[in-house]
Amino acid sequence: MEKIKAKYFDLKQFAKLMQYVKPYNKSFYLVMFFAIVLSVITTVTPYLLKIIVDDYIIPKDYSGMTLIIFLMAVTLLVEVVLMFSFTYYSNWLGQRVIKDIRVKIFDKIINLKMSFFDKNSVGRLVTRAVSDIETIASIFSQGLFTIIADLFKMTVILLVMIIISFRLTIVVLIIFPFLIYATRIFQKAMKKAFELVRREVANLNSFVQERISGIKIVQIFNREKIEEDKFNEINIKHRDAWLRTVWINSIFFPIAEISGSICIGLLVWYGGISNLDGINISIGTLFLFITMSGLLFRPLRQIADKFNTLQMGMVAVDRIFSIFENSSVIKETGKINKSSFKGKIEFKNVRFEYTSNVEVLKGISFLVNPGETLAIVGPTGSGKTTIINLISRLYETRDGSIHIDGRSINDYTLNCLRDNIGLILQDVFLFADTIQNNVTLFDEDISKEQVVATAKELGIHEFIMSLPEDYNFNVQERGNTLSAGQKQLIAFMRVLIKNPDILILDEATSSIDSYSEDLIKSATKKITKNKTSVIIAHRLSTIEAASTIMYIEDGLILEIGNHKELMEIENGRYRKMHKEQFDNVGVLE
Repeated sequence: MEKIKAKYFDLKQFAKLMQYVKPYNKSFYLVMFFAIVLSVITTVTPYLLKIIVDDYIIPKDYSGMTLIIFLMAVTLLVEVVLMFSFTYYSNWLGQRVIKDIRVKIFDKIINLKMSFFDKNSVGRLVTRAVSDIETIASIFSQGLFTIIADLFKMTVILLVMIIISFRLTIVVLIIFPFLIYATRIFQKAMKKAFELVRREVANLNSFVQERISGIKIVQIFNREKIEEDKFNEINIKHRDAWLRTVWINSIFFPIAEISGSICIGLLVWYGGISNLDGINISIGTLFLFITMSGLLFRPLRQIADKFNTLQMGMVAVDRIFSIFENSSVIKETGKINKSSFKGKIEFKNVRFEYTSNVEVLKGISFLVNPGETLAIVGPTGSGKTTIINLISRLYETRDGSIHIDGRSINDYTLNCLRDNIGLILQDVFLFADTIQNNVTLFDEDISKEQVVATAKELGIHEFIMSLPEDYNFNVQERGNTLSAGQKQLIAFMRVLIKNPDILILDEATSSIDSYSEDLIKSATKKITKNKTSVIIAHRLSTIEAASTIMYIEDGLILEIGNHKELMEIENGRYRKMHKEQFDNVGVLE
């Protein structure tokens, strides 16, 4: 669970955020200019009203009122234009800044280690990249610049009030310390409340994303009612988090309104008492101070309200920058950028753990020579998939080293390493896009003709041509419009078209029909010829011809050799697994 911090305002994080404003400094200063001019213009109308009351209405001299009223109209028109410009450009700046931040956060996320995703749900990351980013935009559109404009306005109003009547200014300021103290308490409480809100929003997004992704499991196991109840519980927490902010607002804003009313009462009382005592305070001056006290208190209330927006944005900033500062990134340590590999793979005493002190690989060593096929077998959880994840540097070893062609995989650039390794997983992921784009992954160097040639090599060209829009057929999210076998064949096309020097298959034929398996076997023989291959399989019939078969269990290599050698080991684990599989096949037949 994320810790709720009650820190008043993180200036360091705010300073980091402002670094993203630098490319748009001209717009930033323009908005600041509008804010300053608006603060001055705001005081002009009340002062012109004072002149009308004192110089024209009370003396009943209406000859000069037309000019003053015209000036008031011009002032209001200028204020409207400035307000439009201020609002437009502050929002314009906010959208430019969050576009840059969103691009950077996406770039950061897609370069994080797999271990990061093991510990962070997709829903939370989506909240960071979408919802939290939009909240940051409100810092500029509704928070920061509005607060600055209001502070300028309050400063100008106070200066005008002091110049006109210092005594009445003191009367107005009597209530200020109490209101400022209440504002500070309010802001601190809202900071904590908004952190709770953001946490519950992330929980809500995470829950919804996971349940929608796993909708088949939810329905097959009749968990609709259970998930509805869980969702209701999360919604209650989300509702209560928001109601906490409503409760705090409900306390503060009535206090602010009452303070403003008390201030007007004090002004009227003091003005009346002063005139009785012979101190002349004109009605126009009282009108001016009553109007300006409203202009003074309203920004203070707005600052508190806008500070809510700023607080909410800063909570989002904390979360976004926590990802920026996350060190769980695969470091680009290599400098070798070869266009091809010979294919020699060597593990030297490799140890690995996903969680601290729970070893998955316990010091394994093996060698695969160029052009050979290594088949890895063993029970679930033995470390088979971990081995192929380490070859592609999706995870980093804890101890030991992995070499390709006699050099540590850390010596190669990530692009070089992964361009020369073709990986086909058991769980195929297809994007909600066309078959063409799912095969090429938007690589402009791969032509349509190459895609068609690869499909023909796999024997699925006719199937693709039978689909609506053939190669431009949209497979929908996760390829739901295709069967498991068809998706696996698309994944094979994706790898075959790259023509990698090292081919890795992780249960690539375990979830497909026999017809698709025959197609893949045929294509695999062509692509693996004279190339290094690492195959993980439960179907032992598919790997009997492998150069080397390695039996791994509990992170240790227990048996290694070719099929014939392993079958000759009395009471051997591979031999036992092979016998069990073929006995079961015989029973089924």
